[in-house]
Amino acid sequence: MSQDNRGRGGEAVAGRPRRRPAGRRRALAIAAWTAAGVVLLGGGGLGYFYFKLNGNLKTVDIDAALGTDRPQNVDNGSMDILVLGSDSRGGANGEYGQDDGGSARSDTAMIVHLNEGHTRADVISIPRDTLVTRPACRTPDGKSDPGGRRVMFNESYTVGGAACAVATVEQMSGIRMDHYLEVDFTGFKKIIDNLGGVEVTTTKPIKDDFSHLDLPAGPHTLDGEQALGLVRTRKSVGDGGDLGRIQLQQAFIKALLHQVKGIGVFDNPKRMLDLADTATKAITTDKPLGDVKSLMAFAQSLQGVGPENMRMITLPVTADARDPNRVVALTQESQMVWDALLADRDVPAEATAGSAGDKGAAGGIVR
Repeated sequence: MSQDNRGRGGEAVAGRPRRRPAGRRRALAIAAWTAAGVVLLGGGGLGYFYFKLNGNLKTVDIDAALGTDRPQNVDNGSMDILVLGSDSRGGANGEYGQDDGGSARSDTAMIVHLNEGHTRADVISIPRDTLVTRPACRTPDGKSDPGGRRVMFNESYTVGGAACAVATVEQMSGIRMDHYLEVDFTGFKKIIDNLGGVEVTTTKPIKDDFSHLDLPAGPHTLDGEQALGLVRTRKSVGDGGDLGRIQLQQAFIKALLHQVKGIGVFDNPKRMLDLADTATKAITTDKPLGDVKSLMAFAQSLQGVGPENMRMITLPVTADARDPNRVVALTQESQMVWDALLADRDVPAEATAGSAGDKGAAGGIVR
């Protein structure tokens, strides 16, 4: 992956805003954002349980894996986080399908951009079926994969795990990812169950044999199994593809964040410990975030971010001319998105006006 002078490099300090250069401004599958939100919003009390929770966390050393061949870092106080939901069918996740040799894919991928003051978040969903040029990556057994053109985005994680997914996103965007967060199916369900479920209202029935979800229209308190079914549903909403599912995921995230803010987690130490214990077991982070102290510092920097100041969009895409089951990024419009994040500005409306994403009725099914 070649250097990009618009990108960012260097080390990010978890929880601390980066200094802003004079005269310049720049800039939480579904599953992984859920885990991150619970851990981070509950971060202030985690110090009491430091040793217990610290032992739960799993980390991956992205910096060591990728070395220096990454976008440069402009130290301006903004932060970009790659959030993935893993769809491995191994172990406890086997009920969702057969494990194909132990591999997994990034079933959900989002870039979460926090502005300079950490008072606003822009969330850019990347459709898993997006055809991309994948950079060369190291495989889990230590071999080198040369990458290639016109490969599905989520195959990057299958080939080279977290580091390859980060490398692919950085090559697409020219933006250095400051942090990485990941959660799998089982962890997602446990977090939702420990929260006591998430309240949503469906404006029409949802029945999807593939995700095993069957909800009539009306208000619901979704348990972990139902919540997972909702964020995996695509066959019965919209055009039956990934773009409609992304809209469901985005609606669910906002409902989740409203709930976390309002259930009084901080007033119940046992509940907070149970949530923190479950969430820290569920997530994998990059090494700088891989201890409770760093998560606490990160949490303190996110206190001002809520659903009311979070904008969610899908990467501007269109159907691939050669394969209607795949999408490709709209070059000019996608660059508008990356430029806006790099400059810490709002994504302009024209960036998404002609995109196949953020269209259709799927986004209005869940409130």
